[in-house]
Amino acid sequence: MFFNLPTLLTWARIAAIPLIVAVFHWPGLALPLQNALATGLFIVFALTDWADGYLARRLNQTSAFGAFLDPVADKFLVCACVLELVHLDRVHVFVALIIIGREIAISALREWMAQIGAVKSVAVHMVGKAKTATQMVAIPFLLYDAVVLGVDTRWWGTVLIWAAAVLTVWSMVYYLNKAIPEIRARAR
Repeated sequence: MFFNLPTLLTWARIAAIPLIVAVFHWPGLALPLQNALATGLFIVFALTDWADGYLARRLNQTSAFGAFLDPVADKFLVCACVLELVHLDRVHVFVALIIIGREIAISALREWMAQIGAVKSVAVHMVGKAKTATQMVAIPFLLYDAVVLGVDTRWWGTVLIWAAAVLTVWSMVYYLNKAIPEIRARAR
């Protein structure tokens, strides 16, 4: 279904993007408040990723459209936040290029594999899930950018976002290796 509760939660994740970005460009907001608001928004909307899947299964409201929109919403949210973090000089542009480039490449690969009827060869794998989880933890640490209970969130966020970049490359190599037999078969 196009509009059911799980799909609305997914749409909310997309709608959150301009809100999170706007927080950092709202005149008169002090930086600590901007950081806290953006972090809170990101966490709330990132949790909708879990909630929409859970509710879709629990309420028997899974759909092909929801299965398509869910990863798109995740990619939009992550990429928008990474770009804002580059703008704030909290993430190196090289990390952003790795993350965004991989998302484009693997999305294109999955689209092509679907067209040739081989989409199962590039189905989501644990390394891709680990990549997403690491990104979803790193980003709020970097958005918050403060010391909390002796923990420097920027330092930990930086370590985690670089770990996410490594997992990003690893997952891309994994998916490309899974697709190579199909690519070779089609090239003959």
